[in-house]
Amino acid sequence: MATQNFPVQGAASARAATRSAAITEYKPLSPAQLAWRRFRRNRLAIVGLFIVLVFIFAGVLAPVISPFPYDKTNLFKTWLPPGRDPAHVLGTDELGRDILSRLIWGARVSLIVSLAATGIVVSLALLFGFLSGYFGGAWDYALNRMFEVIGALPGLLFQILLMLLIGNGILQVTIAISILGWPGLARLVRAQVLTYKERDFVSAARSLGATTPFIMVRHLLPNIINPLIVAVSFAIPGFIGAEAGLSFLGYGINDPLPSWGKMVGAIGRYLSSPNYLYVGVIPTVALALLVLGFSFLGDGLRDALDPSSDRARL
Repeated sequence: MATQNFPVQGAASARAATRSAAITEYKPLSPAQLAWRRFRRNRLAIVGLFIVLVFIFAGVLAPVISPFPYDKTNLFKTWLPPGRDPAHVLGTDELGRDILSRLIWGARVSLIVSLAATGIVVSLALLFGFLSGYFGGAWDYALNRMFEVIGALPGLLFQILLMLLIGNGILQVTIAISILGWPGLARLVRAQVLTYKERDFVSAARSLGATTPFIMVRHLLPNIINPLIVAVSFAIPGFIGAEAGLSFLGYGINDPLPSWGKMVGAIGRYLSSPNYLYVGVIPTVALALLVLGFSFLGDGLRDALDPSSDRARL
């Protein structure tokens, strides 16, 4: 008489069904999911993202989280060093203004200027890069000559002269640092457009009657967005440094609005008085941290969005 093994057969059938269901339900990861997975493996990138988010959080909520108004003076509490007064954790300056409050508002100013300049630069780069790369011919020649002329201008000197003409303020600083910052990104966009505009999928769309704006937005832009994101993440620290440099030289943000560049200038004013150097050292550390955070973030984005990168495969 044959041995009955119905339970064994039932268990085997259940395992087979489970494996089949798992295979059926498996979905390959999208490019965005793969990029996020590579990004998470990069510890420095996560650190950079954390630093950037902290400063963005502080800048956005500056009116709420700053302990004092940035322009509030108290001549009875001047030159308080960090930790001396619990109400002024990072101390006060020569006018008794709270350094922590001015540091938070300075982060707000730096982020507003740098992000606004980034928006202007990206818009100009996309416009002129697409015109130069897609249409070619006279457009390409004329725009490349314009890129070369703008790139040959002395950046800091031109920015100072422009500030003398249009005055000081957030809008003026944004214009001054963005007007020379877009040719490099435009060249990147042009190179990417030249790479993709003769590909089969673009030629097929063109043969089917797709309009030029549709081809640019639907087919070319998605293929150049990754290198553009990486380039922008490295450009933002440059804009932050440019704003700080102009303010340090006295051509940036107007008083009493705080700027990290003006605060850093205290190092030069009080270099012979070491007890007062904290007024300039603290914003210098904050500026260095923010720039470093964006640099780490840019490195992580480059490795995450470029699968061919050696570090992305580690």
